[in-house]
Amino acid sequence: MNRIIRKKTLLIVLGVLVALAVVIPVIVLAVSKAFTAQESVVRTDWQIEAGDVLGDFSTLGVQYADAELGEGLRALRLIPDDVENEGFTFYDTAMQQRLADALDILQGSMQWTATAPLAVLDPFGTGSNGLYLYFETDLATKVSYTVHVQDEDIPDFTADAADASGVTYTKQHEFQLIGLVPGMTNEVTLTITGSWGNARQIVRFSVDMPEPTSGYDTRLEVTDGESDAEQAQGLFAMMRVNGHLGYGFFYDDAGVLRYEMVLEGFGLDRLLFTDDGDIVTCVSSSKLARINNLGQVEQVYPLDGYELHHDIGFGADGEVLALAEHAEGETVEDLVLSIDIDTGEVTEILDFSALMESYFDLTRPVQPTDEFFWQAGEWDWIHLNSLLYLEKDDSLIVSSRETSTIIKVSGLHGEPAVQWLAGDDRVWAGTEYEALCLEPVGDFVPQYGQHCVEYYADGDADGVYYLSLYNNNYWAMSSRDAFELEVAGTVGTDLYGDGSESSQMYIYRIDENAGTFELTDSFDVPYSSIVSNASLCGDNWVANSGVSMVFGEYDAEGVLIRQYKYECTMQNYRTFKYDMTGFWFD
Repeated sequence: MNRIIRKKTLLIVLGVLVALAVVIPVIVLAVSKAFTAQESVVRTDWQIEAGDVLGDFSTLGVQYADAELGEGLRALRLIPDDVENEGFTFYDTAMQQRLADALDILQGSMQWTATAPLAVLDPFGTGSNGLYLYFETDLATKVSYTVHVQDEDIPDFTADAADASGVTYTKQHEFQLIGLVPGMTNEVTLTITGSWGNARQIVRFSVDMPEPTSGYDTRLEVTDGESDAEQAQGLFAMMRVNGHLGYGFFYDDAGVLRYEMVLEGFGLDRLLFTDDGDIVTCVSSSKLARINNLGQVEQVYPLDGYELHHDIGFGADGEVLALAEHAEGETVEDLVLSIDIDTGEVTEILDFSALMESYFDLTRPVQPTDEFFWQAGEWDWIHLNSLLYLEKDDSLIVSSRETSTIIKVSGLHGEPAVQWLAGDDRVWAGTEYEALCLEPVGDFVPQYGQHCVEYYADGDADGVYYLSLYNNNYWAMSSRDAFELEVAGTVGTDLYGDGSESSQMYIYRIDENAGTFELTDSFDVPYSSIVSNASLCGDNWVANSGVSMVFGEYDAEGVLIRQYKYECTMQNYRTFKYDMTGFWFD
């Protein structure tokens, strides 16, 4: 009897184990898909908080209402009649033109002065705490402003306003006031200065700003480092903060939120600044937009059938290059698109699965038991995460996380071909690309899982130059069976690390003539196995360690000036620092 019971128990246990073996991969796949799917979600709630409706422009389908910013400034909000309709988005040029026409009518409705300006909160729906101001002065003047709050831990924010006209001194002033702290009473001082440098008028008013639309922190935890170097001018732009996708957050040196950009979804991979003072950036996983300094969307670039991952950059004249994938494709993160910023035409310019077909044939989709399990079921065989166009020889440098390799492709707009690869050459042993690997010069550990490869400086001869990058210093591969690589003990192999690892900022000297690469400079930053960036800003470096949930500004020697800690779900993709001169600031 006991033997029968034991046998039945064993059969039950075996049955449970078999069931778990079937169910667990399914659960992992479902959870992973839910996690990655959040990047393609499109905003459906564009609700506008406002007070009493004061009037409407029926032909435009736009109402204007009290913005409820307190008694210190009479401000308005523009409310499209269709804002609650299914499919509504502010990232539509027809919608944006209706709002711009409404502003034009308001401008002409009366004489607006510095003491009684036309003030509209977030008129184009793209920046929740951006305040549009319009007024006229008798003489050509420029405007600077200071934002003060009653909190001794928040320093004043001072800037020269960049007028929408692009002119420094003008009689008609139209600009977006940046720097108002959400959830606080902001005391604003406008200083109106003549061309001889004399302050002709000083105007003061207060603004009670609403809380951030995203609910994200208005202040980050700040820790000073050992360097006493000056911080570079500008704002830190946090991009693709998991748990708060659909926003871009801009913080000052004190870790105070000064602008909350509202997107259709996804996040900002980076900002591209055009020659005429606009920016081009990602506004959803399948859409780019061109935005002016008032927050108006001037052009939208839908990427029908494609989804963005993980970078954009200028290419040849009139072109933006974007890393992407087919929305319903078999493989992911292996395409390069070309977008004409004048016409909006989208062209698939490079498919790495065709370009590197012989290597692609060695790979397979990610499995639930792999290191990158959240991508289970996806054929993430190369995982391109940054791009850099070199106009001089019409070439493209990309970063491949999955192979821990930097790859240069020649003849981008002609006959593309792999020119060289830089990284651990053992990854390419036995493939047709083995002979294209650059040879390391000196004794150093190559990069693993790197991100954000950028052009650093010219070298001393043609074919010699320097590249900077964020070396995640994390080795993992989820696309090849039976491929193992023994790495140095300083290289991380655990997603979250054990506390002993660090990532690095690397600078490589590339010598195409000799076929070599050399590590010329580096410094440690907090460990981040995935995502992240280390980018030059003036003489300083800004490094974001996404998994550690910190970013920091470092001096030219790599010594920490100040570090910022933030909250997110698992990771924040990138943090750059932009001075925003010529866009928001003059």
